[in-house]
Amino acid sequence: MMMDALLAAGTRLADALLAENEALARLDLPGAAGLAGAKAGAADAFAAAFAAATKTGARPDGAAQREGARAMAEKLEGLGAENKRLLQRAISVQSRVIETIAAAALVRAANPVYGAAGRRPAAPRQAGRAMALALRA
Repeated sequence: MMMDALLAAGTRLADALLAENEALARLDLPGAAGLAGAKAGAADAFAAAFAAATKTGARPDGAAQREGARAMAEKLEGLGAENKRLLQRAISVQSRVIETIAAAALVRAANPVYGAAGRRPAAPRQAGRAMALALRA
């Protein structure tokens, strides 16, 4: 019975990882973020089921349950590794976007369109006009 609960929790976790991986593969970061709660809940449920099975010394009953447990462990390992890779890629993409926005903001700040008084900065004085004024004096 404990093994059935552990396998069910493993299936729930695998489904959550798969859904998040699909969103991350599409670079649907808001969608992936929306799935974080489900993944955390599934991971907590799996950890609790694993702890309970370990505490009671539960073992798979028969070859079919052993094979199911082995397949589940393999599936979770693969999905977890893929999740890690996709999360790292998403972080990298998001970092590049933020760096691009920050660089554009710095360029804009270095070349303001309006001055402190809300007006455009005065244009640089023309050398020719200054020279004409000096000749009249």
